[in-house]
Amino acid sequence: MSRSPLATPAAHGPLVASAIAAALALGMGLPAHAESTAKEKCFGVAMAGQNDCANLSGTHSCAGQAKTDRDPAEWKYVAKGTCKDMGGMTADEAKAKAKK
Repeated sequence: MSRSPLATPAAHGPLVASAIAAALALGMGLPAHAESTAKEKCFGVAMAGQNDCANLSGTHSCAGQAKTDRDPAEWKYVAKGTCKDMGGMTADEAKAKAKK
């Protein structure tokens, strides 16, 4: 029984290289797009279960684990420049509030 040429590890090299090249080519336009969609961490605006990552107190390290709405230790990415309008805080402001 003969093996398919694509079943050998050597046959995957060109396929993987092509996939990487395509991904890099698509990424060439990112800087201009990334600039227009800049995000910032905004503390105190995430609703329960909708935080983006670990909280300030270190009680969890994953997205979606906020237990209460608008907890000052929880954060969410928002469009740059909109955090204050939403009633949110920077990381430094949230840390200062946590110390009180």
